[in-house]
Amino acid sequence: MATIAFQGLRHSYATGAAPQASFALSHVPIAFEDGGRFALLGSSGCGKTTLLNIISGLLRPSEGRVLFDGADVTDRPTEARNIAQVFQFPVVYEGLTVAENLAFPLRNRGVGREDARRRVAEILDMTGLAHMADRRARSLAPDEKQLVSLGRGLVRADVAAILFDEPLTVIDPQQKWRLRSRLKALHAQTGRTMIYVTHDQTEALTFADRVMVMHDGEVVQAGSPSDLFDSPEHTFVGYFIGSPGMNVLPVDVDGRNARIGGQSFELDGDPPGDLSGRLEIGVRPEHVQVGTTGLAIEVQRVEDLGRVRIVRARLEGHDLAAVLHEGEPLPADPRVTFAHGRAHLYRDSRRVALVGAGR
Repeated sequence: MATIAFQGLRHSYATGAAPQASFALSHVPIAFEDGGRFALLGSSGCGKTTLLNIISGLLRPSEGRVLFDGADVTDRPTEARNIAQVFQFPVVYEGLTVAENLAFPLRNRGVGREDARRRVAEILDMTGLAHMADRRARSLAPDEKQLVSLGRGLVRADVAAILFDEPLTVIDPQQKWRLRSRLKALHAQTGRTMIYVTHDQTEALTFADRVMVMHDGEVVQAGSPSDLFDSPEHTFVGYFIGSPGMNVLPVDVDGRNARIGGQSFELDGDPPGDLSGRLEIGVRPEHVQVGTTGLAIEVQRVEDLGRVRIVRARLEGHDLAAVLHEGEPLPADPRVTFAHGRAHLYRDSRRVALVGAGR
């Protein structure tokens, strides 16, 4: 196993001297600690698969270095990195049995027959595939084939990390939770570093202890699921995580006074001296309090989800969502306030720390 880190990493698919705008990957200030369970989360084209392929050696970065436990592996081929990769579509040998599929990587590396048989038996038991060891792979369901792909990654004792590239895309929705739970259990059993790429926030937040959110080739925030929800460092993080996502509203700020159109409210702390750039307030719908005081809104519609209602409204011409819990009324002349400490100030999409906030 290994800690995976980067130095000055950037990548462009353009040939020759690439301008800044052409970099598919440009800012990766993170490390994957040995034995951790991580997710790379972002929309299509944000650079997450590019980063995964650079880690595995399928792609050489345009600039920078890839380090495994401090050793430079940038120029090492895939087979020399001891990385296992599970792809979006299960990669199995259809004509071989489940057990033969698991044994294949061991025999390729010259592992003795008895050692390979013992190791395959361990993985069959660990993955819950023992009862189908003698079945041909062509007869398996997609989620079973994906478990076989995972088992092939686990079967080698020298694997430094297991990389998952959208592994549940072809899995039946009812099977996704079961397979994701199995992955977490396998991590607990093996202690292997696991890096999981997905565009699905539910998959990322329920699988990983630490989630790296990517946007336009950058890792804009890395943290626990609660960090990303409670303290989004970038407006994209707030909008992308949560359902509905965070409200992002343009503001003008003068001291603690923030103005949205013709209405004002007080920030929870003092902003720093330099407030040049585009200023916005970000507040999650769960933290928008609907009542009879505060900022006037125009309700557009109410979505009843059973235990909660989502109020879709306009605030000074901007969309605003608020959550009403069971039993909370919607006044005839509704107004909103923001829960203390929950309205974040952003400058050019990045969060600005307010002095004295929370006091």
